[in-house]
Formats: sequence, C-alpha cells, structure tokens
Amino acid sequence: MKVEQIYTGCLAHAAYYLESNGEAAIFDPLREVGPYLARAEQDKAKIKYVFETHFHADFVSGHLDLKNKTGASIVFGPTAKPNYEAIIAEDNQVFKVGDYKVKVLHTPGHTMESTTYLLIDENGKEHGIITGDTLFIGDVGRPDLAQHVISELTEEKLAGHLYDSLRNKIMPLSDDLIVYPNHGAGSACGKMMSKETTDTLGHQKQVNYALRANMTKEEFVEELLSGLTPPPGYFPQNVLMNIKGYESLDSIKKRAIRPLDSWEFEAIAEQTGAVILDVRSRGEYTSGHIPRSIYIGLDGNFAPWVGALISDVKQPILLVVSKGNEDEVITRLSRVGFDNTLGFLKGGFEAWRTAAKEYDTLASITVEEFKEQYLKETDERVFDVRKASEYNAEHLEGAINTPLDYLNDHIAEFPSEKIFFLYCQSGYRSVIAASILKSRGIHNLIDIAGGVDDMKKSGLPLTDYVCPTTML
Repeated sequence: MKVEQIYTGCLAHAAYYLESNGEAAIFDPLREVGPYLARAEQDKAKIKYVFETHFHADFVSGHLDLKNKTGASIVFGPTAKPNYEAIIAEDNQVFKVGDYKVKVLHTPGHTMESTTYLLIDENGKEHGIITGDTLFIGDVGRPDLAQHVISELTEEKLAGHLYDSLRNKIMPLSDDLIVYPNHGAGSACGKMMSKETTDTLGHQKQVNYALRANMTKEEFVEELLSGLTPPPGYFPQNVLMNIKGYESLDSIKKRAIRPLDSWEFEAIAEQTGAVILDVRSRGEYTSGHIPRSIYIGLDGNFAPWVGALISDVKQPILLVVSKGNEDEVITRLSRVGFDNTLGFLKGGFEAWRTAAKEYDTLASITVEEFKEQYLKETDERVFDVRKASEYNAEHLEGAINTPLDYLNDHIAEFPSEKIFFLYCQSGYRSVIAASILKSRGIHNLIDIAGGVDDMKKSGLPLTDYVCPTTML
C-alpha cells in the first residue's frame, strides 16, 4: 500500500500521503503545503481529500490552503464544527482514494471530534491506522486540551472517553496493523512518546502502558492524568485558528518578508511594541545583540519555544535573522499561528552595529571556568532551566530548577543584585532564558555554556537529589 510519512522534526509532527491510481489524500498537513503538492505532482496524482484527525492544538493545519489550491475536500470526523465548508463524516463511513479505502473510526478522548482512519488496500486487506493524537507510539494523547476551548469538557471526562475509544475501536483491530501517529518524541501533546514514529498495533498492545488489557477505567484515568504539565499557551489559540480558518500563508509571507534598515526597524519596534526576535546562533547572540531582544535560535526547537514563551499569537514580531533564512523563519512562525511578522533587519545585526546603534552582550563562561572561579561560592545562585524530569534525573547540587516553560511566571524570584548562573542540557535553553531575563532588565547573570553535557565531560559531580525549592 502506498502510504508515506512526511515527518517534520522541529515539531515532532507526522503528516501522511496516500496515493492510488492517480488519486491522493493528505492526512494532517502542516501550514506550508508545497511539499504535498510536489509529492502529488511527482505521481501525477490529484489530491482528492484532506483528512483531519482532529482540530490540532500544536500547529496550524494546511487544510484550507490545500483545499483552495487543489479543490480537495476537507474531511473531519463526527461532531466537528468548522466555520468553513468540510465533510463531517459519520462513524464507519468509507471514502475511496483510487483503489484504496479509508474508513472513519470515531475515537473521542483527546478531543471530542478525534478520529482514527483505517487504511484498506486494493485487495480489501486492512493495512494500518492513522491515529492522530488518539494513539502514539508508547503513549496516548493528553486529554486536557479541549477544556481550554470548551470548559465543560474536563480532563477526567475526556480521559474516560479515550479509554472507551481505545478499548472499543482500536484494541479489537488486528495486531499486524501499522500505527501511524501524528507526533513523535518531543511533542507536548503527550507525556512519554517513543522516538519511533511507527509500530505495529500488536507490539503497542504489549508495551504501551495505556493499552494494558487488564486496566480499569479508573486506573487509566489516574495514570493518564498523573504528571501532566500545563500545555503551552498557544495551544488553544491554534485550535481556534483551525476551527475558524486563517489567512493564506502566501499572503502572510508577502507581508512579512520586508527588509527594514536599522532606523526603520527601530522606529517600528517603538511604534508597535513588537518583540524583537533574534534567531541567529547562540554564539552570534552572546557576542552582540539588540538590547531587550529575545533569543530563540532557529537551530533548536524554534517554533514550539516561540509558542511557549510568547503568549499571544497576534503579537507583532520583528526579526534579526541570518541572510537567506527569512522565508524559513516566517514559515516556522506561521506553523504555530504567529502570522504578525512586520519585517526583518536588513543586513542583519552587522548593519545595526555599523549604524552605531546601541547593542548588548551576554556574559557566558565554560564549565571549566565555572569550576575554577565560581563553584565554591555560588551560594545557591545557580538555576537549572530544564524540565523537572530532566532535573530530577541529574543536576548540579544546590541548583534551583526553574523550567524555561514557566520562566515568565518567576521573574521576580531571581536575585536582583548578586550574580547568578543559568544552565540547561546543552546551552540552547539557558541562552533563551538569559535573553528573557535581560529583556526584563535583569543583567546580573552569567550563562554556563554547554550545560549538563559539558559538566559530564568535565567530571563535575551531578546529583539526583531533588531540591525542595524547585520553581514550577
């Protein structure tokens, strides 16, 4: 059966391409639709359907642009109520794509409209299931997102629905079916997803905690809800964009790819209150940056961190970006609903410095320098900005855990006069944290470059003792 996974690592997102006899279908596409159009063109196929497993929270889907560019019909599962033309399928309804069939299995739980699509080949054999956020490899979808849009849909109610969907719709299916989920490890849509992006259903029945045959509904709900952290703030905003519709990415790019000289850039920043987002490398940022700019490097999990740390997707944004990366940055921002980019600094940061504009630097030291100069005198002024689970596994003794995700809620808790230190796993997140603190006027900080990775190499002792002053 010709089904292809199109995986995007920075969002841990999987879309799917199905083609048979000149007809194609796309499942859960990303905002930029060029790759799907090119794939269909390669097969000389017409995209007939765009199947959505649910209203996504962690990205803005490309379903509307695909429909407008190809004439394809958008398909949602039962109970979906989009504000645009779409087919709202019935449970067990079958769609034909060439010689293949796609059967609708309504599997509420992650959200109420969540749907799994059963793929059936030209011989009538069931091949696999495209599960969206209902079933992942090693996990299932978190049931607490819909309540941020519809308050009466509590996480307990949704977890109960998910238990029933898994037991009544998924687990009775054949063990040899291939599971095609919407996300892999790194997505905030689940707790403990595997790095593998496909598996057989039979193996998942053996190893996935949520599919234990003897599990009661009460046990399922308790285990599923245990350890859930608050979802990123942009999630409900993306859900609403996917429900209500959005502006074409083509129009957004036309408006956003706008070169601004240093004077225009500065004036627009002052007039609009735009966030100045610096997406260059860590080294470039620490060596020199525009005062009060926020660093989120393009070489890391860029879009999810933008969504987690900038609370409003409508926030105006100005970019400091390396030449040639403008289109990619704007595309990645729009994937998570940030469509209000006003332009970028023409000539990059060097143009700013050449114009004799004020700039700032970030104090950064190596792990060896930290060991030699500061380790014995830090007086609990070291902050670990990784997730609590990473911190609990190993951390520098005496360090206070302040996860980057929640940094904005704890600004007042950092020392106001004494020098303090920040570290993470490799240095990416600590520089982001430092940039946020500096944008709030806190400059008495030093970044420990290389983080835990370099601490291990240097032999710096780490502990799994959990500090009681963890900030959450």
